[in-house]
Amino acid sequence: MVFESQSSLNYRPNVAAILQDAEGRVLVCERFNLPGAWQFPQGGVDKGESRDEALVRELAEELSLTTDDYRLLASKGPYRYLFGNGRKKKGFDGQEQTYFLARFTATADRIDVHTKHQEFQAFRWIDPAEFNLAWLPGFKRDVYRAVLRDFFEISK
Repeated sequence: MVFESQSSLNYRPNVAAILQDAEGRVLVCERFNLPGAWQFPQGGVDKGESRDEALVRELAEELSLTTDDYRLLASKGPYRYLFGNGRKKKGFDGQEQTYFLARFTATADRIDVHTKHQEFQAFRWIDPAEFNLAWLPGFKRDVYRAVLRDFFEISK
């Protein structure tokens, strides 16, 4: 059996946002095309774009937020996952993510998931410990375990 080396894999740069409100709850969004699939907002880094710029763009595109609606607190990464089963997406084997923790400073009515290129159908605020890994496809679960541990000291 031949195994691919990690160095031969092509990871797409990606950013993900953990928006946290004043009560410590985090925002999770339900995917438009997958009812019951909840996740943090995320998206790819475009060519020539910094990770910070990608985060600002993704939060605008997916949640209709501006930089006045949140304040960045921390970032961690990279976290990597493969799409699995030899599957590629846009020529990539997986994603290399930087996670950003941001304090949500606006009111919840500022969030609008009904955007031009809608990715989410709903959102809600939960305690980080309430995040259910079963909401995710299997290939993303290890990253979420690491993120919950690294940002909130939660073991799943």
